[in-house]
Amino acid sequence: MKQIKVLVVILFLLLIVVLSVQNYAALSTTINFRANLLFLNYQTADLSIFLIAVVAFLFGVMVIWFFGLSERFSFKRQIKALMKDVKSNEMELNSLRNLPVITEDISSGGDVSPVSPPVNA
Repeated sequence: MKQIKVLVVILFLLLIVVLSVQNYAALSTTINFRANLLFLNYQTADLSIFLIAVVAFLFGVMVIWFFGLSERFSFKRQIKALMKDVKSNEMELNSLRNLPVITEDISSGGDVSPVSPPVNA
């Protein structure tokens, strides 16, 4: 399974390289962002589209990594609670296994018929 993941990552990176080489002219175009608000007038320096795409990709990777990390911690907490429950259940099972065996006197003879209630006539 690990080899398949590595293969998929390599193919994905190869696809990115091929697309960026084929679209070099379009990706090297520079643009700038402007924010003209009532209280703020801001303009960035010229940035290439390739740089913007890389930064957006890395930002997405970091966001997904953060959510994955939070989910991992949640699963670890859940596993810890379940392991605590398993340990208490095992202790209960062991205590039930260690109860003394009670023997009943079976020397009275054979069948034990159920007792029926008296019939009122």
